[in-house]
Amino acid sequence: MSISWGNATSLTAAGLSAVAAAGAWLAAHRSANTADTVARIEQDRWHADLLPQFVLTLGPLEGDRGTLHVHLAGPLALCQLDEIRIEIVQSDDMSYTSTLAGGVPQEEIDAQVWGPLRFTHGANGADINGKTVEPFGMAVGRGHPFSVELTRPPRWIEGNDRAERWRERWAGKPVRMVLTCRRDGFKDWVVPRELEVSQGT
Repeated sequence: MSISWGNATSLTAAGLSAVAAAGAWLAAHRSANTADTVARIEQDRWHADLLPQFVLTLGPLEGDRGTLHVHLAGPLALCQLDEIRIEIVQSDDMSYTSTLAGGVPQEEIDAQVWGPLRFTHGANGADINGKTVEPFGMAVGRGHPFSVELTRPPRWIEGNDRAERWRERWAGKPVRMVLTCRRDGFKDWVVPRELEVSQGT
């Protein structure tokens, strides 16, 4: 069976058209992937540029209570945060686990604030352990005061001098906090901060 030059030319043209179409599809696919990658990089850069900047200050303690001031200083382009969650976390790098059978339940150990300060229960929607307060929104340039107090030793620390030993344990240690910030259209920002607690406060 013979194929005419006309048919051969048509088949060749069809084959070349198919190759060209496949090449165009591949180029478009690569271009779309590149555009997605560039968009992701730009979104991550914009997210980093909008990292919330907080100024934290601690007023003088009156007795065992004081005021923590949280100020959202910037960046200006952020405009506002829809929600801020603050958690006081442990002020040292120790591991606190229940290791003895019949000992202190791990839930109690986890509930204890291991550090010099906690939020005052009942103020600003603080939880019973003083680790967190009720979430809130804030505009750039604004601030919010929170009632804090010195932590107390857990029930399983014994002795008449337990309160004194507990204060000595945290003397010179900072209060550590994690601020988790949310704004619609962006991934959450997680901002860890430390605040020195001076001996004079």
